Amino acid sequence: MSQAKNTILLMLLIVSSGGAVVGATREPAAPAGSKQTSGAAQESGRNAQPGMSLSVNSSSKPVATPLAQLIEEAERHNPRILAARRAWQAAEQVPSQVSTLPDPQVVVQQLNVGSPRPFAGFTNNNFAYLGLGVSQDLPYPGKLRLKGEMAKRDAAVSRDGTVSTSRAVVEQLREVYFNLGYNEQILAILHRDQELLANVEKVAEARYRVGEGNEQDVLKAQLEQSKLLEELALRRQQIGALEASLKLLLNRPMDSPDITAEAPVETLLPYTADELMASVRGSNPAVDAGQQIVRREELQVELAHKDFYPDFNVQYMVQRTGLQFPAYYMLTFGVKIPIYRRRKQGPELAESVENMNRSRRLYEAQLQSAYFQVRDQYLAAETGAQVLKIYRQGLLPQAAATFQAGLAAYSANREDFETLLSSFLDVLHLDEEYWRALAKHEIALAKIEQITGMSLQSR
Repeated sequence: MSQAKNTILLMLLIVSSGGAVVGATREPAAPAGSKQTSGAAQESGRNAQPGMSLSVNSSSKPVATPLAQLIEEAERHNPRILAARRAWQAAEQVPSQVSTLPDPQVVVQQLNVGSPRPFAGFTNNNFAYLGLGVSQDLPYPGKLRLKGEMAKRDAAVSRDGTVSTSRAVVEQLREVYFNLGYNEQILAILHRDQELLANVEKVAEARYRVGEGNEQDVLKAQLEQSKLLEELALRRQQIGALEASLKLLLNRPMDSPDITAEAPVETLLPYTADELMASVRGSNPAVDAGQQIVRREELQVELAHKDFYPDFNVQYMVQRTGLQFPAYYMLTFGVKIPIYRRRKQGPELAESVENMNRSRRLYEAQLQSAYFQVRDQYLAAETGAQVLKIYRQGLLPQAAATFQAGLAAYSANREDFETLLSSFLDVLHLDEEYWRALAKHEIALAKIEQITGMSLQSR
């Protein structure tokens, strides 16, 4: 009679849990749309869902927004990206301004003789005149060209800043999106495990009623239910915060419809660390901006040398007296001589040289920092891929099998409830850790793409 009751309790738990335990050890298939580049990758099942995960009914789940669609929207509407583009467009207008000659100056003179009245003596004295002239400042040859080249370098730095801002926003968007997808998956897992734990509680309560269990087992199951309720509330809070962050990056109103992320899918890393680092020097906008700044400071040194040479001024004037007197024509050539070289031009040159050396050191630091970031994120992605494989091929199936065996043993009164609950929590925590590891893996790839400019994402 006792064996029959145990069998009934086991069947009740399996049926009410939707077959999750029975199918826990079945090898899952890779979801549609995952990247498979080789037969070995297909055999590894890297895109397979965790062993205990249950699919969510698509008819009740909100439609997920693809990541590529959100990236395109952010590039069109994000205020930081738009502001950076405006700054670049403004910087493009500077080179022609600074490389053009100063505006000429028109001069009008009127000289009176014998009286302060206008035109006094104009008809009877050849010293009274009305003059009209124009003057033009002429910088030393090469100065305007250098100023124009420096402005072009500044515009190039602004362009790199635009690219850097765009990549930073996209990387931040991807990170938030992957975290949102991870938390949504955890929320679904908690709902599933809440139902499963409720069924375990029913079994414990049924065993207690027939005298084969104890009240402590029922209370422990209820305690875990309360913990799951707390975890569900915290996950909903995190999902709300992540959705708000996405709306901020997309410049959407905060009261706009919520965003649902696609489930994270593992992306292969098709490049070696050396290939990724080789792309840094030519594709990283911060590194390129450092190069442009070095070149600008070198041009500043050339301009400081030019300041040791004089600038010029040319003026031409026509002076007209009465008709009975001849007109005067005057040409003036002025030279601005830099006589305070030790106090002005010399320190200016020394300052420019120091700034040039500083920019070179900063460029080296920026390059080394980019190399380090690539190496660091590459190791994180590689380690993440190995960890995900361990989860799929070892931890998850082993935990599911342990829970299944424990459930059968508990129903047959060969195992205590504490051991069964421990195996249940192992399945829950490992499932959560799998999705967390997957999100971290994809975030590491997003950071690599930001640094190198190489496309790595599958979406």
